[in-house]
Amino acid sequence: MSKIYLSAKLPELGTKLLKEAALEYKVYEGDGLISKKDLIENVADCEVLICPLSTQVDREVIDAAPQLKLIANFGAGFNNIDTTYAKEQKIYVTNTPVVSTNATAELTAGLIIALSRRIVEGDHLMHGKGFDGWAPLFFLGHELKDKTLGIIGMGQIGQALAQMMTAFGMKIIYNQRHPLAPELEKKLQATYASQDEVIRQADVLTLHAPLTEDTRHLLTSETFKQMKDSAFLINAARGPLIDEKALLQALQDKQIAGAALDVYEFEPKVTDGLKELSNVVLTPHIGNASVEARDQMAEIVAKNAIALFNQEPIKHIVNGLD
Repeated sequence: MSKIYLSAKLPELGTKLLKEAALEYKVYEGDGLISKKDLIENVADCEVLICPLSTQVDREVIDAAPQLKLIANFGAGFNNIDTTYAKEQKIYVTNTPVVSTNATAELTAGLIIALSRRIVEGDHLMHGKGFDGWAPLFFLGHELKDKTLGIIGMGQIGQALAQMMTAFGMKIIYNQRHPLAPELEKKLQATYASQDEVIRQADVLTLHAPLTEDTRHLLTSETFKQMKDSAFLINAARGPLIDEKALLQALQDKQIAGAALDVYEFEPKVTDGLKELSNVVLTPHIGNASVEARDQMAEIVAKNAIALFNQEPIKHIVNGLD
């Protein structure tokens, strides 16, 4: 029997796999997110920590777990973990990449459609006072056909989104550190451009870049001044890619037409003022919140825990330990 701690409940598939492997595990059963105090108390004798993105695993937590060998992060990102210190302590850190690609791309597409056709505004209206009837100029939105979708970060999610939105007749331009291979660009009907050009040309600008020191506050007050005043901004990647104070000001000053956010700079807190704007759609970090994606994520973390104890290869290591 081996000690595994889950700092949040997993989809049943994950715990089923741990049970079938006869591994001893304990799950945080409290309401809301686990506190740092509870986390430190429960990792004291564990060898594997399975945690979601919302669990912060810093040096103090790692030092409280002298037997820890694996931190299996339930999510594609891993900014919640001090991966450098974990490597120094020879602790594997893994994530769950790729499996959330389709779910996140679908959510992004939904946010684009909801914003451009004012679906959330319409829902609020109909749950409230309702409307008087159909009228030629009432509640006009914008079609996506022939509009330009600017994608910053053309990894798996960006590529999946590009495929989806070409079906709506959108023109795709993108930027990232290196252009895609020409044959892939042709398949995606996507054109590489400088970051400034993508920002300036986009009717819809969507972020799919990782969070690094270089990409933190990728969008600032100066950036918003470059965007079309008719443009929409979407962020289902990482909250700190956007300076939210600057975004709020840009929306209030009508420098851009609207925004849809699934992630937040100071998550779970939403910057004061954004909730009051009717041209802002806010969702609670549900990019990969599909039954299908979460089951696959649970399978990955559980199988990595099992692999550790069976001395088998561990997949999706992100902190450079072989």
